[in-house]
Amino acid sequence: MGVNALFVYDFHMIRLAVAPLVCLLLASPQSLAPYVPTPEDVVDRMLALAEVTSEDVVLDLGSGDGRIPIRAAQKYGARGIGVDIDPRRIAESQANARKAGVENRVEFRLGDALKTDVSSATVVTLYLLSSSNAKLRPILQQQLKPGARVVSHAFSMGPEWPADKIDRFISANGDQVTLYLWQIRR
Repeated sequence: MGVNALFVYDFHMIRLAVAPLVCLLLASPQSLAPYVPTPEDVVDRMLALAEVTSEDVVLDLGSGDGRIPIRAAQKYGARGIGVDIDPRRIAESQANARKAGVENRVEFRLGDALKTDVSSATVVTLYLLSSSNAKLRPILQQQLKPGARVVSHAFSMGPEWPADKIDRFISANGDQVTLYLWQIRR
């Protein structure tokens, strides 16, 4: 490996180690994670990992600009629901859904992910911190029906709930990405 390749590798490894710490520092006390949009290719990979179909209701907790519910509606014909604590993100999501022509297939709600009824979802997507996932875990396990899937970008649910599948890949912008999938069983 040449010097340049070593530098890129070392920089990439440092960035992977530091990113979770930056997320912790940027998260406001009332939020479960800072707003960091999931890259489009990662969104596609999350939805593919969950095997989304037109029969699904995809609920994105901490939906930001709405890209996951919008993409689920566009690509799969699924019904999408986004929940976010920031009213600016809800307005942005609604505008994005109109631009994408899927406003009749998606809905965005202002709310706290920890107080959201997830029982209607067949797929729940997350890009929250591990500590936030741990808080959501009992809600997901109690409210979701058997067969429902949960996909998390970058953060696990802890050792108490190991993922059914883990997908690791390099994203279009060169980042190493890990996705976790759980299926609800009773």
